[in-house]
Amino acid sequence: MAAEQPSEVEDAVGYFLQDMTYHGKSDRTRDAYERVLREFEAFLGNPSQNPTGSATAVEDASHRDCMAWVHTLRNRDVAPSTVATYASYLHRFYAYMAQIGVFDSNPMSLVVEEMDERIDTNPARREVSVTEMQGFVRQIRHPLDHALVVTLLKTGMRVGELCNLDLRDISLSVDEPLADVSTRAALDGRGPSIYVSAEPSVGATSNGEERTASNKRKRSTVVPVDDELETVLLRWLAIRPDTTSPAEPLFLGTASGWGTRLTPDAVHHIVTAHAADFGWYRKGGDREENVTPHYFRHFFTTHLRDRTGDRGIVKYLRGDVGGDIIDTYTHNWGDRVRETYESNIYSLL
Repeated sequence: MAAEQPSEVEDAVGYFLQDMTYHGKSDRTRDAYERVLREFEAFLGNPSQNPTGSATAVEDASHRDCMAWVHTLRNRDVAPSTVATYASYLHRFYAYMAQIGVFDSNPMSLVVEEMDERIDTNPARREVSVTEMQGFVRQIRHPLDHALVVTLLKTGMRVGELCNLDLRDISLSVDEPLADVSTRAALDGRGPSIYVSAEPSVGATSNGEERTASNKRKRSTVVPVDDELETVLLRWLAIRPDTTSPAEPLFLGTASGWGTRLTPDAVHHIVTAHAADFGWYRKGGDREENVTPHYFRHFFTTHLRDRTGDRGIVKYLRGDVGGDIIDTYTHNWGDRVRETYESNIYSLL
């Protein structure tokens, strides 16, 4: 019997869930997706709820159908965080099915774009000015700790993405520290940059090493490295320990776990220890009070977005953009992204 082709799929939700299993997703994750997607499917099949007044198949849903479903969730007093999670499940479903050729497009793209207008805006969070953050950064003396904090603040990447960086993922204007490393082709001609891959996941082997953290990007991203970040990285590379890992991790332990890839827990401990010394972290404090590695992503988003006025570029740098939007910035990367980034990124040193 010939293998089923995507265009012949009868149960799109079932096909997607089966592929999730093949991709190694846990039963718990798969069950969560199934519950949400089947609920959405039932919503489309109910003419009294559907905006068109008639039953609609999942593959024929429009962005208005998707918005109507989100609206019903809100009317049921579903928590905003849960609404966002359900919307992300639906967005992932449509994006995947469009990518493999089952669906023509992703009707959730516009819906998510509108929902993301409130991205990382939590008025209850601690407000830290650039001047205050400069004071925090300048009191960190250890080259590793300093490099971790400045990299997070200058790129907005997640802590797992930071831990998954290898030497091949960075390109600097000074070649000597990376002379024996073959950098990614995606960095050719980009100038000093960091490549943040969308691929690494917990338990999977990447670049010859099994990973202990997952990257959560929708697409791999090239992030500019400005003069300050390059200076900090060069200082770290000058003392970086040797490692037995074939992947040549960028950030390695210098105390316990000497020469091995840092884990998210280790980075969290480093950051919160410095934050506690600075009065920005209290054991038992909540996320509104405490400064953690994730807070730096919020800081990056807020300050760079306010400075540039360009939400698209900030979302590109965060790795939150998919489809034709990211293609716009990828194709015009050198002219648009680097120029905008270098003109607006805050000084920390």
